[in-house]
Amino acid sequence: MTPANNLRGILLMVASMAAFALEDMFIKFAAADLPTGEIVLISGIFGVPFFGWLAARGGRGIWIRGALHPAVLVRAAGEMVGSLAYITALASVPLPTVSAVLQVMPLAVTLGAALFLKAPVGWRRWTAIAVGLAGVMLVIRPGFDGFRPEALWVLVTVAGLAARDLATRVIPPHYSDAQISAWGLMAVTALGAGMMIFTGQHAVPDAWQTAGLAGMVVVGAVGYWAITAASRTGEVSVVAPFRYTRLVFAIVLGFTVFAEPVDLITALGACLIIGSGLYSFARERARTRSRAALHPTPQPAS
Repeated sequence: MTPANNLRGILLMVASMAAFALEDMFIKFAAADLPTGEIVLISGIFGVPFFGWLAARGGRGIWIRGALHPAVLVRAAGEMVGSLAYITALASVPLPTVSAVLQVMPLAVTLGAALFLKAPVGWRRWTAIAVGLAGVMLVIRPGFDGFRPEALWVLVTVAGLAARDLATRVIPPHYSDAQISAWGLMAVTALGAGMMIFTGQHAVPDAWQTAGLAGMVVVGAVGYWAITAASRTGEVSVVAPFRYTRLVFAIVLGFTVFAEPVDLITALGACLIIGSGLYSFARERARTRSRAALHPTPQPAS
């Protein structure tokens, strides 16, 4: 990868994080007045045709037996749990708090990979995981005066999305990204529809709510495109740490739009989470370089 590719990848990653922060803002607006099931339904239903179309362009279908593969079903369950918990958290918890806890996702995936996929994790990364989890405890503050039980929904979100990402790793490689994304969104759509039927809660959005839901769909699509392009443009070890800029955007939006300031303890917890995540990225980059040095790629003969 050239420096220009890495710079473009970084800019795309930052743009995707800005888009996702805006998506969270729109969801938070909508969740204040609309039923959670309705928002879950809308968040999934518009993506299914798009990814179905992408799959069809690649000569793949989404209505196939592969959708019932056990790993696909586990991924779908994680997607449903994560989506429901995330929208519930955004409705009741300050945006910076939600975003700060969500930054522990890479560490949660590393932890899950070590526990369930037997991935090798050294003591340094175990220490980084422990520090990151300590940061989460500072942000949520269970047992202290600042504790808000609703914040536990963010931990459910992390658990659901980590399960989704881990299941994605074991889905057979012959299924395309578009198929996997379509199946996940189909599960989310079914969950939202089921919630609306079971609870009987639904509402006709007014003009402002409709605009917010449209904004959620549009910026979410932009963010998904940008993060995919970023991952394919620059080196992962260079581009991935810029995921943490999402917290910066969330803090700005939380303060300016929702009047949700960040206190010192939350800021300290967020720094621990981000610092441990960056250290984990650095360790992985060092290990990749070490493996490359020990097993260099053969060069073609001139």
